[in-house]
Amino acid sequence: MKETALKIKIFGEACLRKKSRLVQKIDDSHRHILGSMASLMYESSGIGLAAPQIGINETMIVVDAGSGLYKLINPKIVKQEGSQSMEEGCLSVPGICIKVKRAKKIIVEALDEFGNAVKIEAENLLACVFQHEIDHLRGKLIIDHASFLEKLKISSKLNELVEKAKSEKLSKSERKSCQLQL
Repeated sequence: MKETALKIKIFGEACLRKKSRLVQKIDDSHRHILGSMASLMYESSGIGLAAPQIGINETMIVVDAGSGLYKLINPKIVKQEGSQSMEEGCLSVPGICIKVKRAKKIIVEALDEFGNAVKIEAENLLACVFQHEIDHLRGKLIIDHASFLEKLKISSKLNELVEKAKSEKLSKSERKSCQLQL
């Protein structure tokens, strides 16, 4: 598989905490970004990736929890029922897992990469992944679901991630991407 030029942003980078903008007009650049996001997700052994995780402040996600690849634009949850708790990890918060309570079954409405309306019924793991990625579009991370006690237990690891984010030299294009998209 071809390497991508994209880089996953880690906890401590401001672009992860911004609410994403709706995509107004889908064009080839969106299709290219979604394709690159899918490649990066697979290269990173992930099952979902949201545009803010690569410094792009638009409502786009890719998901593949084993039942095929979804490339979605402007996804929103229109119905949810039941509840489940799962241990979740995140490519942007490496080394940390949090037990998160989410809806067991959801319906997501979105646009595909060509602007066609899609409606997806998801349950169990797939429902969890969609909810996780849609959280990213709102600037929300798994650690926001942690209890006070859990946050105390992971605070040193979170501080390490923040220091790593501060110390890493971002390339000019990466800085520009985050600054333009905030």
